[in-house]
Amino acid sequence: MANQQVDKGKTSVTGEAGEAGKVSARAPWGGARGRVLAVLAVVLAGVMAFHRGVPNAVGRVGSLLESFLPWVVVLVLLLFVAALVRRSAVALVAVLLPVGVWVHLFGGLLLPGAEGGGRELVVVQHNVSDENRDPAATARALIEAGADLVALEELVVPQLPVYERALAADYPHHVVRGTVGLWSKYPLSGERLVDIKPPGIAEGWSRGVRAVVDSPYGDIAVYVAHLPSVRVGAGGLASERRDESAELLGRAIAAESVDTVILLGDLNGAVEDRGLAPLTSRLNVAERGFAFSFPASLPLARIDQVMARSATVGHIRTLPATGSDHLPVAARVTLG
Repeated sequence: MANQQVDKGKTSVTGEAGEAGKVSARAPWGGARGRVLAVLAVVLAGVMAFHRGVPNAVGRVGSLLESFLPWVVVLVLLLFVAALVRRSAVALVAVLLPVGVWVHLFGGLLLPGAEGGGRELVVVQHNVSDENRDPAATARALIEAGADLVALEELVVPQLPVYERALAADYPHHVVRGTVGLWSKYPLSGERLVDIKPPGIAEGWSRGVRAVVDSPYGDIAVYVAHLPSVRVGAGGLASERRDESAELLGRAIAAESVDTVILLGDLNGAVEDRGLAPLTSRLNVAERGFAFSFPASLPLARIDQVMARSATVGHIRTLPATGSDHLPVAARVTLG
């Protein structure tokens, strides 16, 4: 009888311990758990908010970060999920910081664009690729966008005559210098080469052109440019020549006598990238739309840009893929 009582007592104690374990497994929200996640969230918010402070001296880490800055939202989501799994109120509150910073930086791009109309031009920018196997189909796709201006890069022989023939009916005015060109529904004048060749690149490299468009809203100086490529490797981001070319282009635009300017081009950089500061400090960038344009197979960044002076770049969007490794982008430019 005594043994049975003891056994019952052991059973009772064991049962109480089991219930305590279950309660522990369902620990309430709050407490000290999730402090590491909270610290990571605060650091991430700081990096986004003060990305210009990330040094660029070694491997151009700052520019590399800024090239993909919108995608930091993926890390924010991972922190949010981790905070839920940890059931940490502290971490969840902390995650609100990077969420707020991201919304401040990029939330406006998610808003719908304003209705078209008034004093505006529709423009298309496309790096058509020097390896494009069907330039005629690419030209037809661009015509379908119904743009007033079309800027193309990587125009090479024998593709150039194909584009000239295919676009002639819809765009009777065009100018080509080197491997870049502008097609327009309106008359052009003042066509000239824009020298954006950085030191160290061989002669014959020509990737900039300028022309004045006689639009229904007055003269517009339009620049088409293709800045040098960048590479990501073990040493970081190799963008020195791109940055030097951007500086040369920025000086040319600063000296432009026509008030209204539109820049179209493959700038090989996102607008957040400090390497494009000589341009973004002087020109307005798109107010709506991400329009990631490269690479066409899995777009991760918008390096094909539309910028303007004395005008507003509204919603920017990508067009369907062509035979290029870039997606075309189209934007509405509202003139002042």
